[in-house]
Amino acid sequence: MSAKFEITAESRAGKGTGASRRLRHAGKIPAVLYGADKPPVMIAFEHDPMLRQLQNERFHTSILTVNVNGEKDQAILRDWHMHPVRQQVLHMDLQRISATKKLHMKVPLHFTGQDVAPGVKQEGGLVTHLMTDVDVTCLPKDLPEFLTVDMSQLHLHESVHLSNIKLPEGVQITSLAHGGDDLAVAAVTTVRVVEEEAPVAAAVPAAGEAAAAAAPAAGAAAAGGEGKKAEPAKAEAKKPEAGKKEGK
Repeated sequence: MSAKFEITAESRAGKGTGASRRLRHAGKIPAVLYGADKPPVMIAFEHDPMLRQLQNERFHTSILTVNVNGEKDQAILRDWHMHPVRQQVLHMDLQRISATKKLHMKVPLHFTGQDVAPGVKQEGGLVTHLMTDVDVTCLPKDLPEFLTVDMSQLHLHESVHLSNIKLPEGVQITSLAHGGDDLAVAAVTTVRVVEEEAPVAAAVPAAGEAAAAAAPAAGAAAAGGEGKKAEPAKAEAKKPEAGKKEGK
């Protein structure tokens, strides 16, 4: 059975982006209350108290008593939007409910027995959560706060499926009730170890290759040395001609 919360709202007349912006600047949250064959009502909540409620997991799966100017309705939180950067609630949608009509709603999954599962404790596996919540169908009075997933008997490469979850009386998993697949909820898998590739070492030439590569370099150096010695020889050959001119 879910917890009970009573929240107080005030009606609002303004509609549109501008009116909602003014409400937010005044520290309020624009919201709408609809459903149960009644016309939708535009309402607003005080921001900070509602932000604290939204941080409570139980608030999201509970029947809420919404008090608007003294008139009370039973409702559930259908949707809410946060500012992408700031801790600010931008908008909320609440749906009225009927005590005699079934509703469907997402409830969180709580995992137990993970540390003692044979696949983890004895076989070195790793727990993988494939779902964090599941949609259920039930009467408002039967709405659970959460569903428990027991993993204490799982071995390596085994998994828990939707059909393995123990359900409270009067509660159905919506997808299974409509003939959907019995999907895996959690599993014990092998721990993957990623090995880093060793850096590729620079190629070291063999002794023969090193010698062959050194030979042309040595030849080029020798040729360069001979060329430099040839220039003084040419200069010496010109000296006798200079002497002949002096004799004349």
